[in-house]
Amino acid sequence: MTRSLWITGAGKGIGRAVAWTYASQGWTVAVSARTENDLQTLREEAIRANLPGLIAPFVNDVTDHDAVKQVFKQIESELGVLDQIIFNAGTHQPNDPHAFSVAPFRTLMEVNYMGAINGLAAVLPTLIDRKSGHVAVVSSVAGYRGLPNASAYGATKAALINLCESLKLQLDRAGVTISVINPGFVRTPLTDKNEFPMPFLMEPEDAARAIFVGMTRRRFEIAFPTPFVMILKALRILPYGLYFWLVRKATSA
Repeated sequence: MTRSLWITGAGKGIGRAVAWTYASQGWTVAVSARTENDLQTLREEAIRANLPGLIAPFVNDVTDHDAVKQVFKQIESELGVLDQIIFNAGTHQPNDPHAFSVAPFRTLMEVNYMGAINGLAAVLPTLIDRKSGHVAVVSSVAGYRGLPNASAYGATKAALINLCESLKLQLDRAGVTISVINPGFVRTPLTDKNEFPMPFLMEPEDAARAIFVGMTRRRFEIAFPTPFVMILKALRILPYGLYFWLVRKATSA
C-alpha cells in the first residue's frame, strides 16, 4: 500500500530534498510552496529520474490560514488520507540590534511560527477525529539558546520547540504523533547568505535522510548533525555567565 506525505516549503532546500527522498522510497508526496515553478520543476525532475513515488504540486502560502485549510482538503480529496505531514516552510533574516526593527520579527513570526500554527489548525481536528496520523514541525537548533544576529529567527524556532513539547502529551492520548525537527546548518539558499563559518554544515540530501529515518522511527525530536546537537545541548544547561563567554569566544560577538 502506497504511503503519502504532505510537506510545505518544498520548493527549495530541505523541503525539496525531503520530497525527493520520500518519492525515491515509493511514497506519494504532496508538495506545496508559494512558487509554482519550483514545484513543477521538482515534479518534472522526479519523472525524468523515474522515481518510484509520485510528486504532486499544490501551490500554497502558509501565512494564509484559509488557504492552508483548503489545500489540506484538496490534497486528501485527490491523494487520499495522508500518513505524514511536515510543516517545513520557513525563512530567515539576520538582525542587528544596532538597526533594531519590528519588520523582521513580524515577518519571521508570521512565516515560521504562524505558518506552522495555520497548518496545525488545518489538520489537527481531522487527525484527532481519526485517532491517527503523524505531524512534524521543522524548527532548528537555533531555538535551543539565543545566538548573535538571530534574535528574530531564534525566537520563532524556540517558540516552535515549546509548542511541540506542549502538544505532545495530549496528542499522544488522542492517538496522534507529533515530532519536532531541529536541523543544524544545512546548505540551502538561506544559509548561502551567511557570512560566517558554519560548523558541521550538511548537504540537504543528508538532512532529508535523517528526517526520513527519524519520522519512520516516530521520534519526538529529530535533530542533526549529532556532534553539533550534542554541543548545543550541552551549552543549553550552562549558567549564563559561562554560556555568554563561550559564545563570545566562538563568534566574536
